[in-house]
Amino acid sequence: MGRRTPYISLAVRTRVRAAAGERCGYCQAPQHLVLAPLEVEHITPAAAGGTNRESNLWLSCRVCNSYKGAQVSVRDPLSNTDVVLYDPRRQRWQDHFAWSYDGAEIIGLTPTGRATVEALQLNNSLSLIVRRYWAAAGWRPPRD
Repeated sequence: MGRRTPYISLAVRTRVRAAAGERCGYCQAPQHLVLAPLEVEHITPAAAGGTNRESNLWLSCRVCNSYKGAQVSVRDPLSNTDVVLYDPRRQRWQDHFAWSYDGAEIIGLTPTGRATVEALQLNNSLSLIVRRYWAAAGWRPPRD
């Protein structure tokens, strides 16, 4: 049998969705522009000892969550040092990432940002295509 998903109450899920502004904490994809419900994910994965406490939960799109998996730390491609992945609950997105001029690519500004871009494949080819369409429609990048 497969691994059981830990129970997270509807009240906690609702608070996490509201705190995250109904968008992925990593790629910033808003719920109204993705085809599947955003997932309440464990910042420190359960497989790495993370808990179901609200302070360890955030919103993630299925793509980012699947690439993240059980990773907690990864290698920064520039400095070649191990760094902890970006924590969308405790860190500000703008401190670690920026948008490319066309609003399609996510640029890592710090070791944490660069490592997270690589580990979660935030600029995979399909995401870049979709974000270019969103930008052409005036839906990207987020203004805040």
